[in-house]
Amino acid sequence: MTERRVDHPIILGIVGDSAAGKTTLTSGIAAILGPDRVVTICTDDYHKYDRKQRAELGITPLHPDCNYIDIMEQHLRLLRQGEPILKPVYDHSTGTLVRPEYVAPKPYIIVEGLLGYHTRAMRQCYDVKVYLEPEEELRIKWKIHRDTTKRGYTPEQVLKQIEERHEDTEKYIRPQRTFADIVITFYRPEGQAEETGAHLNVRHILRPTLPHPDLTPILDGNPNGGIRLELARDIDGKPVDLLEIMGDIPEGRAKRVEDLLWSLIPEASYLRENVGEFGGREISHPLALTQLLLAYHMVKAAQGIYAI
Repeated sequence: MTERRVDHPIILGIVGDSAAGKTTLTSGIAAILGPDRVVTICTDDYHKYDRKQRAELGITPLHPDCNYIDIMEQHLRLLRQGEPILKPVYDHSTGTLVRPEYVAPKPYIIVEGLLGYHTRAMRQCYDVKVYLEPEEELRIKWKIHRDTTKRGYTPEQVLKQIEERHEDTEKYIRPQRTFADIVITFYRPEGQAEETGAHLNVRHILRPTLPHPDLTPILDGNPNGGIRLELARDIDGKPVDLLEIMGDIPEGRAKRVEDLLWSLIPEASYLRENVGEFGGREISHPLALTQLLLAYHMVKAAQGIYAI
C-alpha cells in the first residue's frame, strides 16, 4: 500500500439504529483495507449499565444517559492522535460489562454504533461519516433474527424492545443522519417482500461534503443496467447525488463497477475477493460495491486527498 500522507489514523464512523447492518458493513471494509491495518470499535461497549440494570432503571441503550459519552469523546481524540486506549467491553451474548481491553490505533479505524455523532466533539474526530437507514421492516426482520439467534431473546421480546425504544430512536438516533457524508439505505426490490440478504437494492445519498469518485465511465444510461446515478434532493431540500445499485445487477455490469472502484484504490487490490459476503458465502453485489465505495474514501483520506 502507498505510504500515508497524513499524520493521524483515518477514522470512519458508521451510525444507525439497532440491527441496521453496521457490523456487516464494517467487516467488509476491514477486509478490503486489511485486518492488520484496521481497528474496529463498537460504541455499545460504552454502555454505563448492563442489561439487568437497564431494565431496573427503565432506560434504553439508545439514550445518551445510558452511555459514557464523555469517555467516547476522549477515546476518539486519543485514537486520532495515535494514542492507545483502555476500552470498556460490553458482552451482547450475556448483556454484561466485562473486562476492558487495550486497543492501540492502526492506520484505519472504524467506529460503529448508535451514538457516534451525538456531540460536536465526537463528530470532529471522523474523516468519513456514514449513516445507515435500511427500510424499517427490513431492519426489524434483521433484528429479530440476530437477537433470537445470538443474544438469547424471543421474537416477542424483540418486538417489545423495538416498541420501548421507539421514542429514543426518534429523539437521539435519527437526528444524527444530518451529520453524515453518505446516507445508505438497503431496501427490498418491488414484489420481493421476503428478500433480506444478497439481492437487496441499495441507495446511497452522496452529499457534497466529500469528493465522491467519478463513476461516469460505467454509467451508460441503460435503465436495465442495475445501477444509476442522478441528481436529487435530500429530505431537507439540499442537492445531493443519488446512487442506486439494484440487487439484480447483471454480473458483468457489477464486475465493471467493481473493477473501476478497485482501480481507484490499487493499494488494496490484493484483497478484492474478501468483500460482499452476506450471511456466509453468498455474495451481494450492492453490499460489495458499498463496502468498496467507503474503502475508497478512507484510502483517499489517508492520502491527504481531503482532510478535516
